[in-house]
Amino acid sequence: MKEEKQMFLSVDDVSEVQFGDVRENAVENGRLIKEAFKGSFDIVVKKGYCAGKCVVFANCDGLCNSQKIADNAMRPLLSFKGELPENDELNFICDHLLCGTEQKKETSLDMAVDMLLRGTLLIFIEGWKTCVIFGVQSIPERSIAEPDTDVQEFGSREGFTENIKTNLTLVRKRLCTANFTIQMQEIGKESKTRILLCYMKGRVDKDLLDEVKARLQNLQMDTVLGAGYLRKTLDTKRLSFFTMVGQTERPDTFAAKICEGRIGIIIDGTPFALIVPRLFIENFQTLDDYINRPYYATFMRIVRFLAFLISVFLPGVFVSIGLFHQEMLPDDMLYNIVVMESNTLFTLTLEALIIHFVYETVREAGLRMPKSIGHAVSIVGALVIGDAAVTAGLIGAPMLIIVALTAICSLVSSDLYQPIAVLRIIFIIVGGATGLYGIMIGAAALLVSLASMTDYNIPFLAPFSPYNKELLRDSLVRISMEKLGKNIFDINVIKLRKKKHQ
Repeated sequence: MKEEKQMFLSVDDVSEVQFGDVRENAVENGRLIKEAFKGSFDIVVKKGYCAGKCVVFANCDGLCNSQKIADNAMRPLLSFKGELPENDELNFICDHLLCGTEQKKETSLDMAVDMLLRGTLLIFIEGWKTCVIFGVQSIPERSIAEPDTDVQEFGSREGFTENIKTNLTLVRKRLCTANFTIQMQEIGKESKTRILLCYMKGRVDKDLLDEVKARLQNLQMDTVLGAGYLRKTLDTKRLSFFTMVGQTERPDTFAAKICEGRIGIIIDGTPFALIVPRLFIENFQTLDDYINRPYYATFMRIVRFLAFLISVFLPGVFVSIGLFHQEMLPDDMLYNIVVMESNTLFTLTLEALIIHFVYETVREAGLRMPKSIGHAVSIVGALVIGDAAVTAGLIGAPMLIIVALTAICSLVSSDLYQPIAVLRIIFIIVGGATGLYGIMIGAAALLVSLASMTDYNIPFLAPFSPYNKELLRDSLVRISMEKLGKNIFDINVIKLRKKKHQ
């Protein structure tokens, strides 16, 4: 057993490769790179001569454009027949032989290798402790397509992709101002994932910006592969069902939030961007609200909010009325419900829990399965599990109607689906055990929890708690664009209001 254990190294035993500075010997630099990536066939190191001077090329095959390497770097250097100026070979090669705009000189071999893994070409010249980093990236990426999760009726059809430069371009073309600031940072010890911190100078709160930067710098993770890895760092209210870190797949929504004084974070490799902070009322607002007329935008926001209340409380209220408060129902309706439920095997509480569990299972299966058969799963869930279960007497038709209405309402605000799914189960159990009194107490506890939720010194329920009449102009009710002013939602005003109440 001891010998078997010695065959494997623990994580603490593996140390990161350190290259140090670039060596004068170009061949030695190539050898160090080969040794570090021994066994990796995609790392290519080649040697050549330019006017009798040894030159070593290193690149990562698959991340580079081979045609650019041959036409813009290797052919001009290796075919040069003249003489290189003494003691100035490096600058001559960069200025006269290499054909490309993206060039950088680096003296640290560690930094050069990091750039090699991002699709650049490394050029080492004999006698120089400087490496030339030549941009020849050709990283495979998905084309710009319409967002799948945040669909708008009249908005743009462009959505974020997995390429960080493409995402930045989509935002930059919407914010043609020097006040739009982008700061790049690498996070993750092993993945070294690039993220872009985006904000608008003059509108973002300095304390908010410093707090976000501090939390990102304190992130202790080896690998960061998506936006979800950053949520637990940016969101300190981890025990709450709700979060003040929003996400979007739309560059136009991202740009709008930046203009409101928020901070946006674009992560390389993920088609979603994060927005800090996010208020509760924003879950019921869409970009179409600012395109439609004010009265219709207000109507739709009220519809979304009512759909949220129905999806959370309706099953629990139905169970509590059916078990404890039958006198609240009309006689004919009560008689029909009693007849239908008398033929089932389970109580209302257990019946509601079972059918919601089945619904969540069918939804998860339809979400994870291939799209070609995902519709078949939905049909089976609707026909077989729904109609057959009622016919067999496993569940009652009223409960099936309640679940169907709840499921539709829960999809109106897609960003709130996760807390809705959990809260719905909780209120079913509470309603089945204590009736409407327990539902009312639970609703009050939920409201108090939301009102007390504060992160980045910004209240989650603003502008309702604390009350701010000025900011109500674009909350559940939306007034005309002329009256909204240049800043639709000013985070600084909310923060000052919070401090005033303290």
